Amino acid sequence: MSNTIIDTNFNFPNQKSVYKGKVREVYNINDDQLIMIATDRLSAFDVVMSKGIPYKGQILNQIATQMMKATEDLVPNWLVATPDPNVAVGHLCEPFKVEMVIRGYMSGHAAREYKLGKRMLCGVPMPDGMQENDKFPEPIITPATKAEMGDHDEDISREDILKRGIVSEEDYVVLEDYTRKLFQRGTEIAAKRGLILVDTKYEFGKTKDGKIVLIDEIHTPDSSRYFYADGYEERQSRGEAQKQLSKEFVRQWLISNNFQGLEGQTVPFMSDEYIETVSERYIELYENITGEPFVKADVSNIQQRIENNVLKYLETSK
Repeated sequence: MSNTIIDTNFNFPNQKSVYKGKVREVYNINDDQLIMIATDRLSAFDVVMSKGIPYKGQILNQIATQMMKATEDLVPNWLVATPDPNVAVGHLCEPFKVEMVIRGYMSGHAAREYKLGKRMLCGVPMPDGMQENDKFPEPIITPATKAEMGDHDEDISREDILKRGIVSEEDYVVLEDYTRKLFQRGTEIAAKRGLILVDTKYEFGKTKDGKIVLIDEIHTPDSSRYFYADGYEERQSRGEAQKQLSKEFVRQWLISNNFQGLEGQTVPFMSDEYIETVSERYIELYENITGEPFVKADVSNIQQRIENNVLKYLETSK
């Protein structure tokens, strides 16, 4: 679809390198700042779909930057500016090679593991007698290794992270503390919107002066799962599926079309009509999570718009 951005090839002044992740593309400017562009690519089961979702990048970027500002009193973050709806500019950081996943409820991956009879996830016990979408007695942290493009993130325990030297114990204590604080704040923000923050992941990095900061996205529908609070207890008592706000609806559609990112499986065809429904769901997610109407950016020439806005920012921030 011409109104989406699925790849960029910019050459900004003082550009040192470009890193292309599953959804975001990060430009290193002078080993000092990072320009992060949220594309409209859709990733599920660690596989990037062939078509972009209109406005998805804008939605993710605007939720993430809003949530960073709502949590900066608790946890320092990398963000400096947002010169374009799809762009965030921040301090150069060395990312930690783990994603800090925290779960308040037994849903998604945790529920799938539980159904297989597993009662330990990333070295953390899960109580017997739970049903899918039940609340854990306390939120549990279940980290994952950060996969390269095309690879799968893998569950890992705190003990293995320390044993393999992926993160030092001193730093890991900070990551855990920040993760719990952010999840608590995210839970409070969600409750004000009539939502339950079910689970989420945070990524952290170190600035050049050794400060640990929150990076990447936070509390977006790609990194988080939300339930509607209204009717949660009733649905749970009846054993019904929860009404949720997350990318899970895409995963379920893929599963129903025999795709879970496993070897030999083919990504099902996504029609333009289906892509449009996904875009509409993302807009619904934005409005529910932020409590604000979504304002569509001009997408007549997204590449040019982004380039102009970034160049203007770089010029004025000298």
